[in-house]
Parts: sequence; structure tokens; C-alpha cells
Amino acid sequence: MTTAPPFAAVRDGLRLAVRLTPKAAADRIAGLIEDGQGGSALKVAVTAPPVDGKANRALLLLLARHFGLRPSDLSLASGASGRSKSVALTGDPAKLAAMLTEGLKPWLKRG
Repeated sequence: MTTAPPFAAVRDGLRLAVRLTPKAAADRIAGLIEDGQGGSALKVAVTAPPVDGKANRALLLLLARHFGLRPSDLSLASGASGRSKSVALTGDPAKLAAMLTEGLKPWLKRG
């Protein structure tokens, strides 16, 4: 079975599907989950609470650190108040896809 990557190329970069759990015991990427629409989402946990955008900021910082990106290259495209989010990554889509694929190797399965 092949796990589809949780991102898609757009004109100015990539969009990454994320399922966020705030107020977790630790900041971590927990793996990939099915998004219920035939795709996948990156499951992420952060210790920050979901108030005043704290969990969203923690999410962007964790993703930037994990994938070796600048925090300014990431922004929330949608889902500011929900658990399902779309994160915009700005840059060359091909380079970003390679970086994300490398960072997601533990969870992307090839069948």
C-alpha cells in the first residue's frame, strides 16, 4: 500500500494538510492519517493551547524546524480555528516537495 503525501503543489509553493492536536504532552509529528477524502494529512501535536493563535504559531515553528525551512516561509492558509488545517509553504514547489518527502520518509510507505 502506498501512502499519498499530505501536500500538493500550487503556483507559489505547496499546501500541506495538517491535523493538529493542541495541549499535547510534547511538540511532535505523530505521522500520517487518512483525511477522509482519499488523501492524507500530517498528524501534529503541540503543547501550546488553542487560544490567541498560540497553537497555530507553535505548529508553524515545529514544521519549519522539522523540514529545515524558515518560519517566514510558512503561513496558515486555512483552518485557523479548527483542528484540520492547510499550511502554505512559499517557494519553488519542486524543491519544497523534495524537502517534505525527505522529512516524511518515516511515514511514507511504498508498496
